[in-house]
Amino acid sequence: MAHALIFDMDGTLFQTDKILEFSLEDTFNDLRSRGQWDKETPIEKYREIMGVPLPTVWDTLLPHHSEDIREHANSYFLKRLIANIREGKGALYPHVKEVFCDLKEKGCSIYIASNGLTEYLKAIIDHYQLNHWVTETFSIEQIQSLDKADLVGSILEKYRMDKAVVVGDRLSDIQAAKNNGLISVGCHFDFAKEEELSEADLIIHDLRELKTILPEIFQWE
Repeated sequence: MAHALIFDMDGTLFQTDKILEFSLEDTFNDLRSRGQWDKETPIEKYREIMGVPLPTVWDTLLPHHSEDIREHANSYFLKRLIANIREGKGALYPHVKEVFCDLKEKGCSIYIASNGLTEYLKAIIDHYQLNHWVTETFSIEQIQSLDKADLVGSILEKYRMDKAVVVGDRLSDIQAAKNNGLISVGCHFDFAKEEELSEADLIIHDLRELKTILPEIFQWE
């Protein structure tokens, strides 16, 4: 059976902070124009919860606002994220394509499991032409539970795998691996937290380190 890697997107493959401030500022400017916000844009608060599903984002950033306002903010934010991606304001982390090429040459299957919404993920995949390497991208939007462990489980079930490595920067990625009996690789990148990464089986600071650790995990010659 081919070896498989399941990657997170935000904070692991895609440098979300490159478009985060643009998109969040756009969204809160829109709320200000509607008389629904009169403070600074809560960028630091968003960084603290980076990686959670978007409904949770708006519950956290707009805890005293109505569901209608949260839904509007969510829709507007997604629209601005996608526009900024297509305008080239975002960026992949260094060496993503280099590492993907190396993995494919070694016969690995590559999947993405993300808390991002389908349309957002598609914009990234299309803009950076990642489908050249990625077998399939899975969004939390595809499952009812909004639990990343269930999302990873759905990948294992669809592709009839019982072994894989999950690569991500947040606790949800590490728990998704553990709950499915998989190996977790924590990425010590922009949004990672020390206490969360301590739960990972292995930690990397650069995606190229996968070239060193995967031969040991997969027992390559």
